[in-house]
Amino acid sequence: MSEAAAKKSDLGTRAISAFVMLAIAGAALWLGGAVLTGFIWLVALIGFGEFVLLVLKAARKPAWRIASILAGAAYFGTAAWVMASLDLYYLLAAIGVVIFTDTGAYFIGRAIGGPKIAPRISPSKTWAGLFGGMLFAAVWLGMVAGAFFYTAGYHGWLELIDIAWDDVTGAAVVGALLAVVAQAGDFFQSWLKRRAGVKDSSKLIPGHGGVFDRIDGMLAVALVVGFLSGFG
Repeated sequence: MSEAAAKKSDLGTRAISAFVMLAIAGAALWLGGAVLTGFIWLVALIGFGEFVLLVLKAARKPAWRIASILAGAAYFGTAAWVMASLDLYYLLAAIGVVIFTDTGAYFIGRAIGGPKIAPRISPSKTWAGLFGGMLFAAVWLGMVAGAFFYTAGYHGWLELIDIAWDDVTGAAVVGALLAVVAQAGDFFQSWLKRRAGVKDSSKLIPGHGGVFDRIDGMLAVALVVGFLSGFG
């Protein structure tokens, strides 16, 4: 069976899994507080466990394994801490950047095609997809910034124009840059899987691979968001 046919055959499984994941994540976001914090750390812990298994397959020397696992613990732990520290507004903004990056990269990449970014690491990623992800993420974060200032009471046309020029445009630029960061996180995980000789980080999520496969871009974005927010 070809790769395209295989993807089509498990489309129903992927859709059901995606619905379940969204329902669980949505419930955690809705409940907030300790439930949301616990959910974030649980997801990070499972993802880290998958990362460790990949490292054990990818690295042969004990010193490299230990160093990689320690670096991974800092990577996953810092990202989880940042996500758990953000208020709901900025948490949704950060999650949205990753979702819109993936969505834009998928649809624009498929529609335009063209040269690959790094075919040996991730054969499906194209430059068109990257720019599509940047565009979608820029629009998303610009809309979030606009909604923030509108709900804060800045309703006058002159105020909104001034905000749009300075703050909304700035947010859109940050969104585009975070899209690049999300793609970098994806490439890092793809490279690690190639080194380990596996397709997915695990088979925990039917049709989607492992938890690490779902949060690779979010981890990298969280680190940058933490830096920009002053957590780092």
